Amino acid sequence: MTQRSEPDRFSQFKLSVVIPCYNEFGTIETVIRAVKAAPVQNLEIIVVDDCSTDGTTELLKSRLESQVDRVLYHETNRGKGAALRTGFAAVTGEIAIVQDADLEYDPQEFPLMMKPIIEGRADVVFGSRFAGNQPHRVVYYWHMVGNKFLTTLSNMLTNINLTDMETCYKAFRREVIQSVRIEENRFGFEPEITAKVARMGCRIYEVGISYYGRTYKEGKKIGWKDGFRAIYCIVKYNLFVSRSPSRSQTSQ
Repeated sequence: MTQRSEPDRFSQFKLSVVIPCYNEFGTIETVIRAVKAAPVQNLEIIVVDDCSTDGTTELLKSRLESQVDRVLYHETNRGKGAALRTGFAAVTGEIAIVQDADLEYDPQEFPLMMKPIIEGRADVVFGSRFAGNQPHRVVYYWHMVGNKFLTTLSNMLTNINLTDMETCYKAFRREVIQSVRIEENRFGFEPEITAKVARMGCRIYEVGISYYGRTYKEGKKIGWKDGFRAIYCIVKYNLFVSRSPSRSQTSQ
């Protein structure tokens, strides 16, 4: 029996890319173009506009809707977690991945994220900005310290050894992410989903990725208040929630 080549194996899987978007007028078109240029043959692109006020909504409606598979609109601003909840419910691919609507993460690395799932080794893959030898833009020192603190605290309660819990790049088997009841509306999504997939016993892998961080002047939105919320979410979703984190488990 001849072994199927890697490109052939990748072509058997559809990748659904969920792009949560809020006030990204200057980057959303470039991000969509970059995602469409990713080295993935079977691609679904879902943009969720979280009630942008800077012209992003109008740009999507007038020019970009035809370039993607779906654009979903929130009538009020609800946050990144809420946008992902909307987007994940709509995915049809075997694998779903998060792509922020800025220029910090490179869609050329989608195959790196997909490979452990395609090989049947993983249910969830985290893209780590602190592992591997890919290029990293040097930005905020205290953000790095905060990220490592949050990752360590999360690891202590989940008993998994991630290096970058707060990363945007997370890939999931569709059955996994659509079975999780996402409760957080803002940036608390990251510690919440980490706690829940760990509790579900998912096979979690991590791969090193590049990172092209942006400054607050360039549009970065996360702040110190989100860090305190992350601490709250780490404690809440690991210690003070039901032992049934998923829709499928709670409905049985």
